[in-house]
Amino acid sequence: MTADHPWDGNWKARMYERVRERGYDSLTAFAEARPTASLVALAEELGRDDIAGVQIFSGLVAEAERSKQLTRLVRGQCVRELYACLPNGWPSVLDDDARLEVAIALGHWFAYTPETHKGRVDRAGEVLLSSPPPPGWRPLGPDDELLLMLLPDEEA
Repeated sequence: MTADHPWDGNWKARMYERVRERGYDSLTAFAEARPTASLVALAEELGRDDIAGVQIFSGLVAEAERSKQLTRLVRGQCVRELYACLPNGWPSVLDDDARLEVAIALGHWFAYTPETHKGRVDRAGEVLLSSPPPPGWRPLGPDDELLLMLLPDEEA
């Protein structure tokens, strides 16, 4: 099942078919097996020309809402954004350049946060900027101790 464009045809069916072809029973399981991969990388793995990152995120949100795991998804998206924007981990010094890189990562995280969690993510970002994690900190999954402290599993 292919299309010329990610939005052509039944993209949800196409996406889930590809997930099952890879041995996963959910998009969440597929994504969690790749906790540091960007949404674009996940989409490219499922279909370089006919699956988009935003479609992956849409599916992940729907699954997280059904399973009451939205906060876990939000933490997982933080991991993906920090991994992409801060390849060497959290900067040791927040000079202007480093602060910009961190702000971009946090901004991307906020942009890919469901409305129900935007306030919590905003506060978490403020905490990270005012009390920075250790230099080099780079969470590798949604169960990272610091992320769990910032965003505990309390569904909004």
